[in-house]
Amino acid sequence: MLIKTTFKPAWWLKNPHLQTLYPALLRKTAAPALRRERLITPDGDFIDIDWCGEDDNPLVILLHGLTGSSQSVYIKGLQAKLLQQNFRSVALNFRGCSGESNHSARCYHSGDTQDIQFLYQVLRQREPKMPFAAIGFSLGGNVLLKWLGEQGENLDLFAAVAVSVPLVLSTCATKLDYGFSKIYRANLLKELKVYIADKHQHLHALGHQHEARKIENLGDLSKINSFWEYDERVVAKLHGFQSAHDYYHRSSSRQFLKNIAVPTLIIQAVDDPFMTAEVIPKVDELSSHVQLEVTQGGGHVGFVGGKNPFKPFYWLETRIPEFLLQAKVK
Repeated sequence: MLIKTTFKPAWWLKNPHLQTLYPALLRKTAAPALRRERLITPDGDFIDIDWCGEDDNPLVILLHGLTGSSQSVYIKGLQAKLLQQNFRSVALNFRGCSGESNHSARCYHSGDTQDIQFLYQVLRQREPKMPFAAIGFSLGGNVLLKWLGEQGENLDLFAAVAVSVPLVLSTCATKLDYGFSKIYRANLLKELKVYIADKHQHLHALGHQHEARKIENLGDLSKINSFWEYDERVVAKLHGFQSAHDYYHRSSSRQFLKNIAVPTLIIQAVDDPFMTAEVIPKVDELSSHVQLEVTQGGGHVGFVGGKNPFKPFYWLETRIPEFLLQAKVK
């Protein structure tokens, strides 16, 4: 179902790049009190999760975007707002994103739903009756929607929200090769190369030489300047895909939307510089449980409103709790 949006971009941030960059670079967010927990994964590696809230309130699982973490401003800001609305939250740091490299060559990618499934099972075992919800941003939104579609009726969640999702990965990878979007691509690839280099050094220090050689076998990554090449050289080789095409085809979440059985809100901006309007699904691609809210402005995980430049209004932090509360009442 397509629903009418309430979002109006700030008059002083009409440009999609300003919407994208302003909160990422200029927003100052007071982090709520967090409690870190490390979970050992079934393959002997680990993931770190960061808890916010101590009461027996409904729990919201948060998934960050590419090269992000629980320290990303959109995660911290939302955790603070959820706390005010009497929701607990737990932010999953994808492998190697918590400030410490993980213990295997395996990384994370847009279609990797194993860790969110593992986390969900652990939490559900601990709290079998507790109302759960899940929220994902960008890459985390793609992971979330793919997971929801894969699991169908098997999940006990009262709601889910996905924001600025690269629903068709091939289209999004190509979009980042053009215009101002190349700036985002260059920055993300730089961070990913550091992530891989740090992982290689960490594996050597641990004495995990077999895993370190998997990184070495990727070759010199310094000249890579597109996501097509990075995903061909790194993601496909480390995660068992035949190619970047194979990875994009199997991991894009748009094809899973029809199977979602959890009340889900998808928020997409037409002007998102990380993708084109063509990635936005048609209504007949959605299950009856999915609501699609399309805004004309907002950029990529931006959605900044407000009339006063000195008092920006972060719309997502009102819209998401509103949807959760509505879904919980039902």
